[in-house]
Amino acid sequence: MISPEARRVAPLSDVRGLLRIWGIILSSLFLFGFLSLNAREESGYPAELTHFREYAQNPVFTGAGPGHWDVQIRERGWIIRDQAGWKLWYTGFDGTKQGTKYLGLATSPDGLAWKRASDQPIYDMGWVEDVCIVAHEGQLFMFAEGVADQAQLLVSSDGLKWERRGQLEISKMNGEPIEPGPFGTPTAWFEDGKWYLLYERRDQAVWLAQSTDALSWKHVQDEPVLKPGPGEYDRELIAVNQVIRYKDRYWMIYHGTSGNQKPNVWSTNLAMSRDKIHWEKYPGNPLLPIEKNRSSGILVDDGKQIRLYTMHGRVDVYLPDVEEE
Repeated sequence: MISPEARRVAPLSDVRGLLRIWGIILSSLFLFGFLSLNAREESGYPAELTHFREYAQNPVFTGAGPGHWDVQIRERGWIIRDQAGWKLWYTGFDGTKQGTKYLGLATSPDGLAWKRASDQPIYDMGWVEDVCIVAHEGQLFMFAEGVADQAQLLVSSDGLKWERRGQLEISKMNGEPIEPGPFGTPTAWFEDGKWYLLYERRDQAVWLAQSTDALSWKHVQDEPVLKPGPGEYDRELIAVNQVIRYKDRYWMIYHGTSGNQKPNVWSTNLAMSRDKIHWEKYPGNPLLPIEKNRSSGILVDDGKQIRLYTMHGRVDVYLPDVEEE
């Protein structure tokens, strides 16, 4: 039985006290939700560059299969979106370990449905893979690996016909050439009258060089600007795929592996810099689940948002997962 005392109306002061308590609780819940949403901006990393969801219709592009020159595709391709639509330059080969890597082109109206521009390579004069393309002064500059992972430069005025300008020449700060051996995954951009290049050697570290002609390069410093680790996801090997300017900073997409599995399982990651030399790895790396084994990533602005494409072995797209913001 409820006592008469329990039926009494609480004094006004008690009601005000309860309202204050509920106000504190609601404010705390609101603050917690606000902090949870903004946790996506860890250490100044914007959510649109760090949080992605997989496109349901992946993959959006693959090798053509048996009977074609591009039975399989591999390494980094490159996507450019302009007024004419979307273009994807990719590396195709016959699927064998020693198969020559040729350059192909696919086009798309939306970056999701792709059609090959030709049933043949658009460039078959030599080995071309792991491409990076920069539009500059009415031409397209392609930085790519050639035979034995030697970085090279090709130039085109229309994206179809390419002229090889030669192998990149990279020297140390004192003018001496870098040691003989592979130097690949060339990632270049043009800024303030100079070319900049990030490249790796056997995926063990990344160096920064600069140039005025895109062929002859000199180290900005002889120490690497990016090394593996300390995270497990990139503890063993790394390579840079792309650098963009966004919100007054440089943003790097790179891939790495722990080396714990054979063949290696690669992750896609993000790093930030203010000066191109000192890079801070995103504390929430990797951007995609490691078990996906997705690498050779680049960011592409579709006119409304920024998409993340990964390309090694197949082309997948990931859309920004920022609906709650």
